[in-house]
Amino acid sequence: MQLTFLGTGTSIGVPVIGCDCANCTSGDPRDRRTRHGALLALEGGNLLIDTPPELRLQLVAAGVRRIGAVWYTHLHADHVHGIDDVRVFSTRNRGPVPAHLPAELLGQMKSRFSYIFDPEFRPPEGTTRPQIVLHGYAERVPVEVLGTEITPFRVPHGPVDAFGFRVGRLGYVTDAKRIPAAAREILDGVDVLVLNALWRGRVHPTHLNVEEAVEEARKIGARRTFLTHLTHFVGHRELAASLPDGIEPAYDGLTVEL
Repeated sequence: MQLTFLGTGTSIGVPVIGCDCANCTSGDPRDRRTRHGALLALEGGNLLIDTPPELRLQLVAAGVRRIGAVWYTHLHADHVHGIDDVRVFSTRNRGPVPAHLPAELLGQMKSRFSYIFDPEFRPPEGTTRPQIVLHGYAERVPVEVLGTEITPFRVPHGPVDAFGFRVGRLGYVTDAKRIPAAAREILDGVDVLVLNALWRGRVHPTHLNVEEAVEEARKIGARRTFLTHLTHFVGHRELAASLPDGIEPAYDGLTVEL
């Protein structure tokens, strides 16, 4: 199994529009962060984690030609609004792409993207739309996706919940304010952990900051932890140098063998 970080930025990405701070103007390519997305190479094919607005650019950069399925963590715009880029895969696969998301959000997904999911809608002759079949998942109930078992779990994300997951010895959590005991129970024994971490010092109402993420990583005890969903307030080089052993910032294009 292989994990590729397609996008490691927050909802506004890095560089931020109109910002000339040191990190937005950095010459280090690791400081250029598109919106959150990842790719898991599983036994039965590539699993895409979320469909951010830059999805086309991310997949071209990573040389991805095939997607077997999509897994959604939640439906905030920076995690979903690149969904139309799935169209090339449903065309190439000559059939629908399965997409897995929290069962409680199925109705919202269908209404938000009615041109995809409304069976009465017919695209104009000579045009296409993504062919996607939705599958709802429930917290703590394992799901088989592309021949691999994935266990989702709920994490608080301000006024809504997002979902992390465990697959094999990988634990993956983005957009979480804290890691509840029930989630830590599922993550027990993971070798590699992914956690969101916005910035240093300041407390955010819906996300972990760097210090909180380090503390959560310590509790979980993975051999390696990668921080993602990073803002322009942290530069890659400086952040990497300041973190404890076994914890490092992810960056767009980073590939980790599992």
